[in-house]
Parts: sequence; structure tokens; C-alpha cells
Amino acid sequence: MNSKHSLTQKVTLASVLVALGIIYGDIGTSPLYALRAVMGNRKIEEILVYGGVSAIFWTLTLQTSIKYIWLTLKADNNGEGGIFSLYALVRRYGKKLVIPAILGATTLLADGIITPPISVASAVEGLGMVKGLENTIVAGNSLTIGIVILILSLLFFFQRFGTHIIGRSFGPVMLVWFSMLFLLGIHQITYHPEILKALNPYYAYEMLSQYPAGFWLLGSVFLCTTGAEALYSDLGHCGLKNIRISWVFVKISLVVNYLGQAAWMMHQKSAFLDGKNPFYEIVPDWFLVPSIIIATMATVIASQALISGSYTLINEAMNLNFWPRVAVRQPSEMKGQIYIPSVNTVLWFGCVLMILYFRSSEHMEAAYGFSITITMMMTTVLLGYFLYYRLKWQRWQVIGILTLFSIVETSFFIANVAKIKERWMFLFFELGIFSVMYIWYEARKIHNRYTRFSELGQYSKILSELSEDDSIPKTATHLIYLTKADRRHQIEDKIIKSLFGKKPKRADVYWFLHINRTNDPYTMTYNVTELVDDKVIKVNLNIGFRIQPKTELLFKKIVQDLVQCQELNLHIRPDGSTKYNSEPDFKFIVIEKYLSVENEFKIRDSILLNSYYYLKHMGISDEKAFGLDKSDVIIEDVPLVYQPAAPFELNREKHGNR
Repeated sequence: MNSKHSLTQKVTLASVLVALGIIYGDIGTSPLYALRAVMGNRKIEEILVYGGVSAIFWTLTLQTSIKYIWLTLKADNNGEGGIFSLYALVRRYGKKLVIPAILGATTLLADGIITPPISVASAVEGLGMVKGLENTIVAGNSLTIGIVILILSLLFFFQRFGTHIIGRSFGPVMLVWFSMLFLLGIHQITYHPEILKALNPYYAYEMLSQYPAGFWLLGSVFLCTTGAEALYSDLGHCGLKNIRISWVFVKISLVVNYLGQAAWMMHQKSAFLDGKNPFYEIVPDWFLVPSIIIATMATVIASQALISGSYTLINEAMNLNFWPRVAVRQPSEMKGQIYIPSVNTVLWFGCVLMILYFRSSEHMEAAYGFSITITMMMTTVLLGYFLYYRLKWQRWQVIGILTLFSIVETSFFIANVAKIKERWMFLFFELGIFSVMYIWYEARKIHNRYTRFSELGQYSKILSELSEDDSIPKTATHLIYLTKADRRHQIEDKIIKSLFGKKPKRADVYWFLHINRTNDPYTMTYNVTELVDDKVIKVNLNIGFRIQPKTELLFKKIVQDLVQCQELNLHIRPDGSTKYNSEPDFKFIVIEKYLSVENEFKIRDSILLNSYYYLKHMGISDEKAFGLDKSDVIIEDVPLVYQPAAPFELNREKHGNR
């Protein structure tokens, strides 16, 4: 167990507070809009109010408590969670599991452009209840939209500086938020204690079966659990025990607040909500402004958690070969905190478009939830494989669990399908993300299928001769090739052609470095094979899928270790330097590939490969992606011939035929 894992397993008041601040923002701010969405413009009746709260309670119990808190958190990948961590645990058990993994990640990312605007808008719109602002802050007007966009823009702007400083306040703020939810709910329940009967599942059944179009209300009920996926995604930041312990407090606070809102609806005199938000209606007048401030801070925290989760998801996607390489920054010294400028820009742009298009949180409710139902369904598929193959559960147990959640989540999915007409623009965003991941994964499979390998040992003698041939100019003291060959004695044919091609490359030491992405998130190990002492060396570097591959830094550390252990003579001086230069002469060869005009593809392969190279061109260069300094890199352009053109005849004209 690594140190990071052991730290997150410790349970202290501080660690529980951290869990509150990091993972419960999304699900914690759902009382701002979930029950209001269930009620809509419908008449306030007992069957609807009691049924709505009952459905919310049992959704939180089944989906959040049982599925995520109890079951999914068992899928601990060396302390890390999330759909890609789960996929890494089970991918060996089914080739087709890549589809649910990609689909789940796609819809989770899509959720990232609607959670921030709906959460922040719900909080800001509460200002309209403040005396004197009734006609100024109106849901959907230009001023309200401007305030929401300003808050979101500041949030995205400050991502580049890291969130470690303001992150320290997340826990205390969320503690205040959940305490406020609990106290506001308890206060209203005392006016109508009969509302406690709504915890009986019969009321949920009655609403779904007897209320007109009651089944379709599940689309709104689902809003109460949209943040459940974050519980698993942030497993590595908080630890299983901290999440489970803090959930007890969170769930009690949420349920009590929902009951309080329902109690208010039952004892107030109006027959309809008439645009009122029951969450703010249960807030005393003297506490309205502080509650709005606290709500806004909570929604910013909810948005921050989703943004950070999106960075982590794309970073994992790159390392698992699902996404083109893009620039990744580390804005602070905190382990695991990253910033991806391109993702930040896309999310900001998407969030601004959402608020401009929907204009109010009430309108966004109609589009919210569809994506996350798909994410949950895909997690269920992968979870089934984990329970059966990794935890060795009995087949009947796994089938029973999968049947239960399949029924529940399929029901939510069907109810949310009605939202498609409200969110048609999302489909383009989701289709785009899915296409990128699918194309990148499938094209790399095609590429690997046509990659040819040779035994490195058969070239050892000629490499030694080349190294000592003074008639050929020396390319570098140390020549390092990045290779895909994971076997110790293999090398790609294209590297052999690069070494002995038009201009043979002479060096004192030839290194062949293979980077192996492991299923464990934080692996950092290596092994070394010397085919010719101090001449031809193969290094396999094992790096976890959550670690940035700073290849040059890691390689130099390996060389340093070998010299210190006296396993490597770096020529002239023990450290590899000369009297004229204190630094060893390292040159990394990066082979940039492009499609040769000789290829003749099937339509599918042609589309995939051409799209792949287009995406590759849009991403960052290989030297940046692998953490190499430009001054130490030689770029070679190599044409790739996957499927050569069919043989043909070309006849020469005879003289006098004109």
C-alpha cells in the first residue's frame, strides 16, 4: 500500500471534514432545485408532495447508499476510484468493456457543463427574494445571467493558479451548509410532523402508479442523486472510511431538508408554487441573505469538484490511450492536483452557452440528469464484472444486484429520455467526446496491429560495430529511442531503419526505453536489460495511469542510479560528462509518423486512421507529451505503410509508337 493510500484511510475529524468539502458539493446542493423540479407547476397535493419526498429518499438509499457507498467503493484501485479506475481493474475480463468505459466517461464529462450553471444560478436567483431586489434579480433576466457568468468565469480563471489555498475552506463551508440544511428542515418539520410518513416507500409507489404521468416524474426525482458518481471518483482524495462516515451526516441533512420543504408546502396556504423555490421559502427572513451567500459558496464548491474531476478524467483518458495528448499543468505542489488549459476553456465555454441558452435554473432542470443516468448504467456494467471476477461473488448474487440496479436505472433513463428535446445541443457535445475517445482507441489498435517487431539481440553486434566506427560522425554519446515493445529483447522495425537507414546514427550507448502504463494508479518502477555491456540497453519504465510521464527526468534518474550502483560506465568520466561539458550528452529520437500515400484502406480503417492523425495534429507534440526538452530531441518523420497498394503493371511505350 502506498503512502497516499494509507493517508486517505486514516479517519480523523479533519479527514472527514476534507471529505465533506471535496466530494459532496454536487449532491449537497441538489435541495436547491430537486424537489422544486418534482413539483413544477403542478397543484400541491398530498400524493405528489409525499410521493416526491418518498421517491427522493429511496433514490438516495438505493443509488447513493447501497450502490455507491456500499458496493462501488469496494472497487478500490490502490486507493483510487472513478470509471477509468474501475475499467482498469476489469478490462482483462472483456474486450467490449471499453465501450461502457468510454460512454460512461463521455456522459460524465458532459455533465460538467451543466452542473456549474444550474447550481450557481439556483443560488443567485435566491437574491430575488431579498426585500428591494424582487424586481431586480429575476430568474432569466440579463442581470442575473450576468452575475452567474461572472461567478463562473472567475471560477474557471482561477483554476490555473490551483485551488489548494481556497480548498482549505471547502470543508468548513460544506459543514456549515449541511448544518444549515438540517436546521432549516427540522424547523419546518415541527409545523407538520406528519410528513415523516413520507419515508414509507408506499407513497413513492402511489405517486408513480396513480398520479397522472407519475412515472415521468422520475426524471426530476433523479436530480437528488446526480452527484453520487463523485463519491467514487474522489475515492483517492478522501478514502473509503472517510466517505462512508461523512455520508451518514450528509444523508441525514439532505433528507431532513427535503422533508422540511415538503412540510412547508403542506402547511402553507397556496395551491401552487407560482415560481417560488421551497428551499428559500423555509429560510427565515432575517437569515435569507446569509443563506444565499452560503448557498453560492456551496455551489461554487460543487462546480469546483466537477471541474477538478474533469481534469482527472481527461488525464486518465490520455494515459489509457483514450484521448489525444494535450498540455497538462501542475499549478501547485499538491500531489494529484492538475490543470488542463484546453479542458478548462471547453468547460467554461460550454457553461456560458448553457446559461445563455436556458437562462434560468428552472429551465436547466428539464435538461439535467440524462447524461449522468448513462454514466451510472455504465458503472453498473463494469461493477458487475468487478464483483464476479475480482471479489469472486456468486453468480446469483451478481445477477441479483445487477437486476435491481438495472431496473432502477433503466426506469430513470426512460423517464429522462423525455428531456432529449430540451437538451438536443448536448448530443453534439457528447457525440464529439465519444467520437474522439473511440477513434483514438480504435485507431491505435489498428496502428499496433501493423507494427512490426524484431529481436534486438540480432542487431547487438552491428550496433557495437557502428558505435566504434570513427568514419561516421557521432550523433550523441547517449542515443535514446522510445519504443512500444514491452518485451525486453524486442524493438520496432522502424527504429532499426532509423538506426541504419540513410544516415546511420553513431553513439557510445544505445538506449531503448519502453513506457508501460500500469493498471495501478501510482506505480513508479523500472527494470534494465543490458544486451551489450555499456553499449545496448533496454529499459522498461512502469508508470501508473495517474502519473505524468516526465520521461527525460525519470530516465536521467535511472542513469544516475545505474552509475551509482557501478552497473554502467558512462565513458570518459563516471557521470558521463567531459572536461569540456559537465552534462552528459543525451539525445532522444522521436519518430513522428504520417500516413504514406501508398496505403489502400478499407473505408472504416481509412476514416479511423485519418481522423486519428488529424486529432494527433491538434494535440501537443510527442516531445512535450513525454516531458522531453527540445534541445535534447531529434525529430524524424517516417511514412507509415499499413496496407500497401495492390501490385500493378506499368508498361513502357516502345519507340515509334507515337
